[in-house]
Amino acid sequence: MGGPEVKPITAEALRAILEGRDEAEYLLIDVRQPAEYEAGHIPGALLIPVLELESRLFSLPEDRDLVFYCHFGGRSLAAAFLATDAEVTVRDVYHLQGGILAWKGKKLTNFPRIQVFETGAGIEALLYTAMDLEKGAWRFYRAAMDKAADHPIFSTLSELSEAEAVHARAVYKHWASTQKDPPPFEDLFSSLAGDILEGGESLSSALERLEALSGDWCLGIIELALHIEYCAYDLYRTAAETSEDGGIKGTLLSVAQAEKSHMRMLTRGIGRCRVSSGAQPDTKRDPE
Repeated sequence: MGGPEVKPITAEALRAILEGRDEAEYLLIDVRQPAEYEAGHIPGALLIPVLELESRLFSLPEDRDLVFYCHFGGRSLAAAFLATDAEVTVRDVYHLQGGILAWKGKKLTNFPRIQVFETGAGIEALLYTAMDLEKGAWRFYRAAMDKAADHPIFSTLSELSEAEAVHARAVYKHWASTQKDPPPFEDLFSSLAGDILEGGESLSSALERLEALSGDWCLGIIELALHIEYCAYDLYRTAAETSEDGGIKGTLLSVAQAEKSHMRMLTRGIGRCRVSSGAQPDTKRDPE
């Protein structure tokens, strides 16, 4: 049968896919070596070194677009040809022209900290951990709101704080279905520690960086929050692709999709940083 042909894709077109497509429609694959990936990778990319790809071809999804990238573009082109020759997908197969050198967007260092999800944990434990991570993000935004009191960016941070709680509630619905007599969401959310953020960083570390912001502190908050959200997206996307449980994979992809909407909210909030040049308030309180 006729399989897909390799299609070159520009960095701009790839960015449009990452920002506009549903997470379940595509898979981004980094075919470089682990050290290269750790030094900097596109958020959400799954690492499969090109030398390992042939033995893992048929673990790739057959109903999603595949996008390969490397450093310059040579290894990704070879990887894409391997995928098309094996006809592992009925969808499109792309390789990023110019590799990561052509990518001008956000890059993340180190490996996604998927160890925040207990190895071998079932869906119940995984969903509980996801709610706890959402609580951590909620606590961060509550602290950021205090730092930005009486500033236009406060409304963006408030929206994000509410979004994290709403997101936790959505995860709760899945988690509650695994319980015989689940507590009300409000009681459970209140009891969660929220000491770790969605990207795996400790809340205390993020709050230290938050309090250390000076100068253009409003943009500093946006940059810090964007980094947290990018790490969260990277974590959930990678955890989804490494899960063999279809239910867990779908849930985590939905979470990753929501993290992208948070990034867009933060980007729109940059304009509010330019509205006011007022001094940063001294108000501080311990996040709930």
